[in-house]
Amino acid sequence: MSSFSGFPRKMRFTPVPNLFFSQLLPQIDDIAELKITLHIFWTLYQKRGYPKFVTYGELLGDKTLMRGLGDGQALSHGLERAVSRSTLIHLALDREGRSQDLYLLNTEDDRIALAKIARGELDLGALPRREPCLEPEERPNIFDLYENNIGMLTPMIAEELKEAERLYPTSWIEDAFREAVSRNRRNWRYIARILERWAAEGKEHGEPGRDSKEDTDKYFKGRYGHLVKRRIE
Repeated sequence: MSSFSGFPRKMRFTPVPNLFFSQLLPQIDDIAELKITLHIFWTLYQKRGYPKFVTYGELLGDKTLMRGLGDGQALSHGLERAVSRSTLIHLALDREGRSQDLYLLNTEDDRIALAKIARGELDLGALPRREPCLEPEERPNIFDLYENNIGMLTPMIAEELKEAERLYPTSWIEDAFREAVSRNRRNWRYIARILERWAAEGKEHGEPGRDSKEDTDKYFKGRYGHLVKRRIE
């Protein structure tokens, strides 16, 4: 058995529903099912778009997962058990000219999405191709920026970072971190205000360093959310 070196001071977190620990974990007695279930929580958390799903091919090609499972037979076995337990929803779909096995969490939203697919109201084939799963060391840039310049991530901040990554271009996020660091304002609230101001006024028109408390209170998300989406899309 190889020894684990321990958790670092700065690290990211993946949310896991409390029901997993109270209802599912006591029932799971198969190691492949447990590994796959936890891995899919982690994988889907990184996804964008609606609905969030992972394909069999993605899982089979995921080096992190397959190192722990060993082979495709263990993968298929674990997936079958997770679907039978109703932790996951399985959908066999003819997508992009080939048959694919899709897996979604058994949540209310995903059950609604599945019903829409069955009625022909939602075409997964028309959605953007899903990004491949990331190795643990390949962190999305916004998380690297936060940990390197501000400090340890919390689940709440991680959610806000994911939303910012969805709304703003990568170059904006990098520049906002850079401006905050240059002014020794190393906190996410200040950076978020910079991004909101750029979205509302245009990045090239905002005066650098103008984000004092008095000047930036008006750029909270609720008031200018519609402008954020209009500018970025």
